[in-house]
Amino acid sequence: MSKPRKRNISGVLLLDKPYGISSNKALQIAKNFFFAAKCGHTGTLDPMATGLLPICFGEATKFSSILLNANKTYEATLKVGYISTTGDAEGIITQVTTIAQNPTLHECQQTLTQFIGKTKQVPPMFSALKHQGKPLYSYARNGEVIERQEREIVIHGIQIQSLSQNELQLEIQCGTGTYIRVLAEDIGKALGYGGAYLTGLRRTVINRFDLSLAHSLIALENMSVPERDNSLFPIDYLLQDYPSVILDQLGALHIQQGRNILCPSDIHITKKDERLVRLYTEQHQFLGLGEITTEQTIAPKRLLSDAYLLEYAAQNLPG
Repeated sequence: MSKPRKRNISGVLLLDKPYGISSNKALQIAKNFFFAAKCGHTGTLDPMATGLLPICFGEATKFSSILLNANKTYEATLKVGYISTTGDAEGIITQVTTIAQNPTLHECQQTLTQFIGKTKQVPPMFSALKHQGKPLYSYARNGEVIERQEREIVIHGIQIQSLSQNELQLEIQCGTGTYIRVLAEDIGKALGYGGAYLTGLRRTVINRFDLSLAHSLIALENMSVPERDNSLFPIDYLLQDYPSVILDQLGALHIQQGRNILCPSDIHITKKDERLVRLYTEQHQFLGLGEITTEQTIAPKRLLSDAYLLEYAAQNLPG
């Protein structure tokens, strides 16, 4: 039997990644479900971690980096008084405290406050961070330790969900670059128990994307092809934090030709990181991202392909 023909499908899938497989493995399974020609994810989850993994298909891959710097929310379960060589349940576990009593709720509440806000964190050896072109975990597996520089991270909030003996379940809101495994160990040390490691980790929120909107691989497998297609969010759903600009016919043509156009007088953006805008035709067809210049013009930044726009327009003709 011949392989199914790959489709040039575009959109955003919110996947609930299961335990025990890599993000890339989950991506490949989803890609096969959709018979997709092209796809990519927006940031990895460790095999032991579950939860929200946005996957971009087709033209949406042009904007997948948008979520790399987004705020995220995790549900994390820590076992206090023990440490792991990997920071989670997959490593070699060692008891590091002889304290008989377990931490109290009050102790945990008081300790967690010191982690709120900007703080410093050393990336773990078991991470995908690169050193001389190789991920750190490849060195760690060979018993090598590479010196890592502290990085500034931001913890927006930590709430205690439950405390049972020495197991602490937390909800953590954090900025980009935060390693929850390192945070867990640091919390265990701050509590006075020598460390802690993750027994469970689940990502529930990335920016405006919420796990309640995600689909599991099992659910996708049981869907028909049209049902799967309907589970995709449109490309511009990734970009809702940017203001939108409606272009007239001539303006849309010029942008697609790679030319700058005048910026509408009611849009004034001064900060560099706030200059991106979503561009639409008068028929509300998404064209891509533009960037407002210091001369108050809009320059094309990252546009959808002409082939995709023609196909989209043909599929949405009246009647």
